[in-house]
Amino acid sequence: MPNDRPFTLEPVSKSQMPLLAELARSIWEEWFTPLLGKAQVAYMVEKFQSLPAMTHQVEKEGYEYYFLTDGGEVCGYMGIHPDPKDGLFLSKLYLRKSARGQGFARKAFEALCERAKRDGLPRIHLTVNKHNLQAIRVYEHLGLVRYGDTVTDIGSGFVMDDYLYEYKF
Repeated sequence: MPNDRPFTLEPVSKSQMPLLAELARSIWEEWFTPLLGKAQVAYMVEKFQSLPAMTHQVEKEGYEYYFLTDGGEVCGYMGIHPDPKDGLFLSKLYLRKSARGQGFARKAFEALCERAKRDGLPRIHLTVNKHNLQAIRVYEHLGLVRYGDTVTDIGSGFVMDDYLYEYKF
């Protein structure tokens, strides 16, 4: 059920990156362990969501991270990678368990649409695990359209088995 508390996207500063990494770890362990198993979650957190990984993404790959806040309280986070040719890649959008189902994904997506339009980007696109049915329902409800799928070898015997979604302008 949506709420009317002030929602904001706050850029994550360099000094806040450890807090971001801890938030990522806690959300991933809670949400993805039933979908992927403990070993793959631990591997993926270290490879993609850890302090060194996210710092590298920001400093070397052009990623931006934001805290999603609800009345001043951090309720989730988002990672994006804008690209003038390919559009805005929504790499990460994760909410604490207590914040799900309250309209925060919609508010974050609306802010992304404003950003993409302002920057003249042709689309927002993302990948989502094929078994993450709740996220798929949310993305489709927001108007994103599935346009393919991909299986990506991420090392150590693990793969990401994802659908590709986009929202074109």
